[in-house]
Amino acid sequence: MKISFLGLGVMGAPMARHLVHAGHDVTVYNRTPAKADAWVAAHGGRAAATPAAAADGADVVLACVGADADLRAVTLGPDGAFVAMAPGSLFVDHTTVSAAIARELADVGDRRGLLVLDAPVSGGQAGAENGALTIMCGGSEAAFAAASPVMQAYAKRMGHMGPAGAGQLTKMVNQLCIAGVLQGLSEGLALGRAAGLDLDAVVDVISKGAAQSWQMDNRAGTMARGQFDFGFAVDWMRKDLGLALDEARRLGVPLPLGALVDQFYADVQGMGGGRQDTSSLIRRLVR
Repeated sequence: MKISFLGLGVMGAPMARHLVHAGHDVTVYNRTPAKADAWVAAHGGRAAATPAAAADGADVVLACVGADADLRAVTLGPDGAFVAMAPGSLFVDHTTVSAAIARELADVGDRRGLLVLDAPVSGGQAGAENGALTIMCGGSEAAFAAASPVMQAYAKRMGHMGPAGAGQLTKMVNQLCIAGVLQGLSEGLALGRAAGLDLDAVVDVISKGAAQSWQMDNRAGTMARGQFDFGFAVDWMRKDLGLALDEARRLGVPLPLGALVDQFYADVQGMGGGRQDTSSLIRRLVR
């Protein structure tokens, strides 16, 4: 298929690479042109000067950018992809953004005859590199059906969660669950260290019981060693938690733990850890 990919950050670049390896004809766009040129030099395909130029003639346009404003710019801006997309083509957004903009894009796309899917991902940079992302999708059945064969290039699991915005809402649930688990893991490891326990031995035992989690299996060791220069950045987690807290206020749902952990992450940012992995939450407790 002829595919364009907008946004070549730590997630987008490997996702686009998997599409090339799957045999698709890929054109890329990035706000920093040098990054797009470097990607093409490494993986082939073409670079476009604008999102509209990238989308021109594409069967599928995918995006993985930063936030609502970035997504609106690459889709609805004067040089945005929607200007050039032909009726019947598909737009898939892998950015984590608000449910409101997901619904807005679906509405605009529907009026233009486009299929639109909000499809935020979970799995972090490692999941993108390994083609093992989990994708939470919102939109029509037709959009999900059209997107699934494309997303298989970098996904281990895909789920159709409901109408437009449902993918983003599911991602909010995902991030709240991660934040709560990491706070509990941080506190447990901090207590174990203060008590003089062998943290490796502690984790080995409790990870075989009800305390087991992905975060424990993949982050407890690096947390105990104070290693955080990898993974999903605190800055991005705060953005995601902000989306969840905003949505919760709109719905009248109290999220006391989510709000508290969001402020704890603000503390980590104040300690200079904004670009560190979310497991750096333990830095507040163990220094």
